Order: sequence, then structure tokens, then C-alpha cells
Amino acid sequence: MGAVLLIGTLDTKGEELAWVRSLIEERGHQTRVLDAGVLGDPPFPPDIDAATVAEAGGASLESLRKRNDRGVALEVMAKGAARIAAQQHAAGAVDAVLGLGGSCGTAIATAAMRALPTGLPRIMVSTVASGPVGSYVGVTDITMMYSVVDVAGLNRISRRILANAVGAVCGMLDQAVPEATDRRLLAATMFGVTTPCVQRVRHRLEDSGFEVLIFHATGSGGRAMEGLIRAGFIEGVADVTTTEWCDELAGGILTAGPERLDAAAQTGTPQVVSVGALDMVNFGPADTIPDRYRGRLLHAHNPSVTLMRTTVEENARLGEIIASKLNAATGPTTLMLPLRGVSALDREGQPFRDEAADAALFDALRRNVGANVLWVELDLHINDEPFADAIAETLLASLPERVSAIHSS
Repeated sequence: MGAVLLIGTLDTKGEELAWVRSLIEERGHQTRVLDAGVLGDPPFPPDIDAATVAEAGGASLESLRKRNDRGVALEVMAKGAARIAAQQHAAGAVDAVLGLGGSCGTAIATAAMRALPTGLPRIMVSTVASGPVGSYVGVTDITMMYSVVDVAGLNRISRRILANAVGAVCGMLDQAVPEATDRRLLAATMFGVTTPCVQRVRHRLEDSGFEVLIFHATGSGGRAMEGLIRAGFIEGVADVTTTEWCDELAGGILTAGPERLDAAAQTGTPQVVSVGALDMVNFGPADTIPDRYRGRLLHAHNPSVTLMRTTVEENARLGEIIASKLNAATGPTTLMLPLRGVSALDREGQPFRDEAADAALFDALRRNVGANVLWVELDLHINDEPFADAIAETLLASLPERVSAIHSS
């Protein structure tokens, strides 16, 4: 049976952790308790004590107590917990993680969780789980569970919540993955306005024997894909939807950061890149639009998302940025341009159709893309089936085995 690593500050959450440990062990799973508490002594001996965690984080527990700096202690214990969790998992001693805590305990436990591989069960019962949790989750599959009441004693509410967390983590451990595959992995990026294209690309690639991971271009999606490329999971990329660069440039809410498009280029991963949804910047509800953009062309995607059309100037800059990223590529790289529109909203008769803005994007790419990038222009809309087919075939042709087969024929 799998072993669950329990993470918390035993000096303040000892009672709760002891109770959770007993429930997990009653279900037949082993536990290992990691104590991240700094200020006081634990009510029971943990498997991994706070002194060990502190040392793994680069300081002694005694020095942290003497310094009495909450921020420094949190940083050290988070670093130590992450290092130990990774070591424990590598040694086969950890199959799941369950954390309990407030804001500091959450920061420490989720740092450890982020150090572990995708798919490993990880649940964080937290007092801050009902608010923004991006800094805790990052681009991992951590499950956040709101504690409702503070993690401060056992009562009729906390017992139910903690029991649910135990049931969840044990259920994750007990659940077999029903379908395994050894097919090679490819990645693609999609937005609602590029869905027809990417879905067809996916089907074409799957019909050729590949497994395709689709990443929603919401900032976190782009970062997740970049991380998996760097980790060596992805053999090729259909990067159809590069819209996250619009948000990075104009201050939208779905930026993937300035490293977007770096991973495939730097690792030599074959990539076919297009300009999907470069016609839009994402904001929240209409009343959240920055004052400087109030006069721009806006479109209500839904009550929570407002889209802003990119301008001629912004598209020219986007072309320069994307060209510079692709010019750094060390592997097979193709840029494919749909000359009749870059999203569902940029089709003839749709609100974001702006031929001048698209032309500025295409012209900037033409001027700046280097000789290492294969250039393809098609007189098609991005969601036209022949455009999707061209992306799929171009990516397949750039993969090493497919290239060898073509040359041998």
C-alpha cells in the first residue's frame, strides 16, 4: 500500500495531524510525518523532525529560533521540505502528500508538493484555499481544499473536512489508472477561438499513432507546457496558439511570462508555431479594464472575461518578439501563417477582423525571422481544415523517425 507524506507544523497542528495519520493508517496506508514547525516542540515524534528540515533548507533550527524572523524561517523550511520530499519520493518512500495549514504552512507544504512529479496525489487542506492560489499551486496538479474553519483543533466541521481529505488522498492512491499508453507524446496549444484548428490537428496526430497533450493558453497552460518540454516529456509541439504573448506585452491577465516559446527552441524540440489568437488581450469583467484601455475595441467573451483587440503597433511588436524566439531555435522549426485570420473573432464579418493589424504582424515576422525557420504562408483562416492539416503534416515530417522515412523513400 502507498505511503502518504503528511506535512504540517506540529507545534500548532499536532492534534490534527495525529488524527489524520490515524485515519490513513486505518485504511491500510503507511504514513510519514514531516514536521515544519519552528517555534515549539512537537507533541509526538515525527518521522522527519524540524531540525532535519531546517538543515536541508540551509540553516539550523536553533538559528531560526534565535533569529525569530518568520519570513526567513518560512523560506528555509519550504526549501528543506521540498528537498526532502523529492529525496523521499526518489527513494520510493512517498506515494502521496497531504498537507494541513494556514498561509505559512500552506507555503511550506505546497513547496514540497511542487517538487514532486505530475500525477502524484497531492492535497493541501488550507485556510487560504478559497482565495487566489496560483502562487501555491504553480503549474502543478495540487488539489487545494478549503478548511472552512481554521486548522486549530478538532470539531464537527474540521473533522468532516479532514476526513474528506483523507478519503480523497487514499482514494487517489487506491485508484488504478485505467488506460496506459506508450505512445510518443506531442503537445499543442489551444484557446476557445482556435479550437476547431487544434482539435483537427490533435485527431490527425493521434491517427498517426501519437498521444497529444492540449494546453489551454491561459498563462498557466503555457508555463506547464514549457516545463514538460524542458523535462523531456514532449517530442514535438504544434504551438498553434501563442496568444499568451499578447497578455505579456499589453498587461493582460493570462501571461505565461517572458520565457514563453523558449523551451522548444533551447531543447531542440521540433515545433510548428502559428499566430493563434494574437488578435486579443485578456482581462476580467468589464469594470476591471485598465483606464488606459477604456477607448479600445473590446469584446465580452463571457461575464468574467473581456477581450481587447490588439493594435497595428502591438502586432508589429508581437511579430518581432516571436521572430526573436524562433530565431534561437536549435531544432526543426516552422512558422505557419493563416493570412485570412488568426482566430474565430478575426474572420470576415467578426468583431476583431482587422486586416491592417494582421498585416503588421505578418510583415514584422517576414522582416525578422531568420534562415533557420521554415516559412509557410497559406491563404486560409486559422480554423480552416486545410490549415490544420498542414500543421499536422508539417510537424509529423519534422519528427526524427518520420524524416528518416521520407528521406529513405
